[in-house]
Amino acid sequence: MLTGNDEGAVVSGAGRSRLARVRSIEWLGQTAASVCWIGSMLAYGIRSSGDWLQLFAASAWLLANIVAIATAEAD
Repeated sequence: MLTGNDEGAVVSGAGRSRLARVRSIEWLGQTAASVCWIGSMLAYGIRSSGDWLQLFAASAWLLANIVAIATAEAD
């Protein structure tokens, strides 16, 4: 049976796992790349359907990185 202390350990463990993943070079690199891609699309303008597709791709990549952290479980 779980007690209040055990439940807190699970939550804090998940928090540490998420924090460790956010600090990983892979996650930081992918997130920075997707944000830069979005920024470049907005800076240079969206003039064609291909530009929209690139913006959607970059946004999906960023969203996937965020969801991966939000749904991370404790290791």
